[in-house]
Parts: sequence; C-alpha cells; structure tokens
Amino acid sequence: MPVPPTNAQRLAARDPPVFQRQWMHHTWRDLLFLHWRFDPDVIQRTLPPGLTVDTFDGSAWGGIVPFRMRNIRPVYCPPFPGVSNFLELNVRTYAFDAAGRPGVWFYSLDANCWPAVVGARWSYHLPYHWARMSFRVDEATGRMNYVSERRSAGPGTGSTFEYAPQGAQSQAHDPSSLPFFLIERYLLFAFSNGQLFAGRVQHAPYVVSAADVPRWDTRMLTFNDLPLPDRDPDHIGYSAGVSVQVFGLQPVG
Repeated sequence: MPVPPTNAQRLAARDPPVFQRQWMHHTWRDLLFLHWRFDPDVIQRTLPPGLTVDTFDGSAWGGIVPFRMRNIRPVYCPPFPGVSNFLELNVRTYAFDAAGRPGVWFYSLDANCWPAVVGARWSYHLPYHWARMSFRVDEATGRMNYVSERRSAGPGTGSTFEYAPQGAQSQAHDPSSLPFFLIERYLLFAFSNGQLFAGRVQHAPYVVSAADVPRWDTRMLTFNDLPLPDRDPDHIGYSAGVSVQVFGLQPVG
C-alpha cells in the first residue's frame, strides 16, 4: 500500500529543486480556487499507473481553477506579443507518487491561446484544450467576470465565474491544514506513452483570502467524466497571484 506524504514532505515541496534547469517563467494572476470533496475510489480510478489519490480528512478533492496567465516566456527571453498573456481554466485533483511526493494531476487545462495549447501538449504532455475565453473586472465593485467555452464542445457549453476577494488575506504554513493541502502544490504530474512524468514549479507561498462567488459552473467536471456535486463548493479561495519558475519534466520511476 503506498504511504501518503508526511507533513515534512509537504513542506519540503516548497524548497527549490536541486540540479534542475528552469525552463519557463510564468506569472499567475486572479486565481479562484473552487474545491469539492469526492470519494477517493472515484478519483483513484481516474489516475494513471504510478499515482495514488491524495486525501484530506478521508476525502479526495477535485478543483476548478480559473485564472490569468501573464508574461509566459522561456528563461532569458522577453515576453512574446499575443502569446505570453492568456487565460487558463484547469480541472485538477491531488495525488502522490511511489516516493510519497505530493502533486497535482490535471484532468484538463483550457486556454485561449492556440500556440500555448500546442506547446504545452508537446513539451509537458498536458491535456490542454483551445477555448474562447474572456475576463473583465467591474471597476465599480471589483468583481471579476470570467467566461470560458471550449471550442470543441460547441456553443452553449460555456462556464461563467463571478468572484471577488473577501476578508483578510493569509498564507498557509501549516502542512496539516486544508488550505495548505489544496493550494500549496509545487509538483505536477503528466502521463504519456505509458510513462509517468513529474515537473517542479517554484514560487512564494500563496497569499489567499476568502471570496464572494455568486456564480460558478461545474460543467467542466462532466467534461472530465467526474460526477457533478449536488452542493456548493466545500472550499473557496482567491489569490491575487504569484510569480512562478517552471522546471522541466523528469521521468518518474
């Protein structure tokens, strides 16, 4: 039976990777984290060989995260007009590998930049999809409106999210807490041609607040063959964002 990550391993994930070359620089902005509890067996059946569902309080967790990507560029290169700034909406869960390393498993990532979709599919083996997307901020209320419609799914299948930060901001430093479990993730997993890969990211801990979210959509879960929850999100968070170092993939095992 795989052994879940220890608190020490979860904290150590924040440390910069050793002897790895940074590939990319990202800036992630205006992230909305929506999470629901799931039956661990349901999530485990969706994971590739080599990964075990990561649980908190006996539950697996699935998340929908819309946000803005800014200044995406290779190391030592300037941003590229029309390519370096775009929107992204990901559907994710949490898992660990045979070494007990905790990370993110992405079911899908939708973006409104075709070169980014192609590049990420090729270089990181991630399930990116091309989408029509928009983001605007109501100057009077500060409320954000985020709309995404996957092009391959056809009209009328879009998702809309309205959100605004609410209350005090804080960082999650306790590895035994739910906010740390859900948000402080520094490893992504990918799977291609029978091989499991892992890639590191490095950034300062998120500064997170609660959020007022009068409108959200769970349609993206059904696109990924996950059951629709019959309740409000079990966890909601907002972060203004982080500056991110992205490292190359390495084979696992």
